[in-house]
Amino acid sequence: MAKVKYYYDSDTLSYRKIKTKLISLRKLFLSVLTAFAFMVLGFLVFSRVFESPREKELKRELEFVKLNGELHNKKIGQLQVLLTELQERDNNIYRLYFEVNPIPEEQRRGGFGGVNRYKALEGFNNSDMIIDVTKNMDILSKQLYIQSKSLDEIVKLAENKEKLLAAIPAIQPIENKNLRQMASGYGWRSDPFTKARKRHMGMDFSAKTGTRIFASGDGVVARADQDAAGYGKHIRINHGFGYVSLYAHMSKFNVRKGQRVKRGDLIGFVGNTGRSQAPHLHYEIMKNGINVNPINFYYGNLSPEEFAAMQRAAQIEGQSLD
Repeated sequence: MAKVKYYYDSDTLSYRKIKTKLISLRKLFLSVLTAFAFMVLGFLVFSRVFESPREKELKRELEFVKLNGELHNKKIGQLQVLLTELQERDNNIYRLYFEVNPIPEEQRRGGFGGVNRYKALEGFNNSDMIIDVTKNMDILSKQLYIQSKSLDEIVKLAENKEKLLAAIPAIQPIENKNLRQMASGYGWRSDPFTKARKRHMGMDFSAKTGTRIFASGDGVVARADQDAAGYGKHIRINHGFGYVSLYAHMSKFNVRKGQRVKRGDLIGFVGNTGRSQAPHLHYEIMKNGINVNPINFYYGNLSPEEFAAMQRAAQIEGQSLD
């Protein structure tokens, strides 16, 4: 049985019972719940307004990563523009000039097939951005490698082209001032001995005996003898790249077999040896063993007017001198 408690009331000078107010459990529960809710709300507000040092650090790192990703993508874009310009020059100028096939676009732009190369980068807050940057870098690296190999090839082609340009028989083998006339051109001509129409495989330059003859391109003397029927004393120069030049009916040699010569070097003198009707130089050019018209190669020392005059003379179907 609960004890009854009293207190002394000084106003009435008597003892009175103490009356207790019972707080229901429901009200108590609501009070506690309300207090807890205010605490949680306060924590959330505090965490939103006031960041912890660790949160601030992580936020700065995230912003730094995003900024770097954007900068890298921008730089990759700039490099891609420059690379594209170089690729266009490579295909449309360099490789075209050196007569080699351009690199196919699918080879330049090809991606990376097979397994997922970027699986290890998945599952992070910025995985998409990191994978995108990494993929672009890989593609750019591949394109740069292909372009680098192409430029290596172009350098080698340029070196060979320089040798080719020096080797091609590109000058007239006798100076114009020493010519009496361009006696016969390339093509069908009348044979001076049989009078029958015969394919003339070179050009005849009429000149005095002893007139100097020059190598029309760099090369090596393959023959310097008179053992070939009809040519008399003659020289053949192997220029490489499939080109050979022949100089026939000479009176004297100034070079020997195996000797390396340069374009413009004195190799011998005009004569009338072999199957020849008068002193002249019979000059031929062969490409891969097939005779070609020498007039197509006189771009090294003739003016446009001289070349035009030679063309007109070469087209006249007269009689050859051999």
